[in-house]
Amino acid sequence: MFNLLMNEHMKIYRRLRTWLMFMVLIAGTVTLLIVVHNDLTKGDWKVDLTKQITRDQQRLSRPDIPADRKAEMQQRLAVDQYRLKNNMPPTELSLWGGVLTSANLLVAITMLTVIIAGESVAGEFSSGTIKLLLIGRASRSKILLSKYITTLVFALLMLTALFGTAFVTSGILEGFDQVGLPYLYATPDLVVHESNMFTYAMSTYGYKCVEMVLLVTMAFMISTVFRSISIAIATSVGLTFGGAAIAAFFSSRQYWWAKYYLFENTDLTVYLTNSPMIDGMTRDFSVGVIVVYFVMFIAASWIVFNKRDVTA
Repeated sequence: MFNLLMNEHMKIYRRLRTWLMFMVLIAGTVTLLIVVHNDLTKGDWKVDLTKQITRDQQRLSRPDIPADRKAEMQQRLAVDQYRLKNNMPPTELSLWGGVLTSANLLVAITMLTVIIAGESVAGEFSSGTIKLLLIGRASRSKILLSKYITTLVFALLMLTALFGTAFVTSGILEGFDQVGLPYLYATPDLVVHESNMFTYAMSTYGYKCVEMVLLVTMAFMISTVFRSISIAIATSVGLTFGGAAIAAFFSSRQYWWAKYYLFENTDLTVYLTNSPMIDGMTRDFSVGVIVVYFVMFIAASWIVFNKRDVTA
């Protein structure tokens, strides 16, 4: 198994294109954080926050605000007042603001990993090298598992590069003095709580990684079933963006059956703010749906790969 993993890693990292992917990710992260830093208000954050509090209080006095929107504004107002009282600057003005902003680039990592996953099996069939793998002593299951693990390791390395680049760049731009800044949130009873910001940042990354792993697994499955690199990549990318759009449409209509739709459940970050896509959905329910789809994708990949005739 070790030799199979080493072989798969060599196939990925001996290519110049792979290192260009890392360079593009790092350069894109640095550029994004510099742009965000330059767009931030450079005035006194206390004055700006006081103005925001006043505006929110005026909005809350309006009778036409929906109940859910009003509750959201009340919680934000409670957090802002707590910041002002305890001299805690907004998260976006600290190192952690850049780190949390960089989490939006996980979609880029997903797309890059989808390319690797799409080529992993389909590329072997296209070039005919699959026969060389199968004549060895390793079983088909081990061959497929080594390819899948290698794909996930690639995603993990890109994720590490993203987080590390964001942390260092944000520290240089915003300063490392606010590294101990807590994450603030208000419960429905408007009581403000403090939690560890590093834990919150890792939770944000972790929840987004669940979506990434599922999409990569889907691309891996398509690559195995259709044996076409272009189909695997195009279908996976199309479902990634099209699926999210369909999920937004379903959630706006609040169809009860839509909660079983894959892309209504993949973004687990909504549970960090207790704002599920469809009313009544819970984190445990979404995790259950994700597990079912994950098992289906893995099962389809293994069954097709183990039964496919490659002698032709």
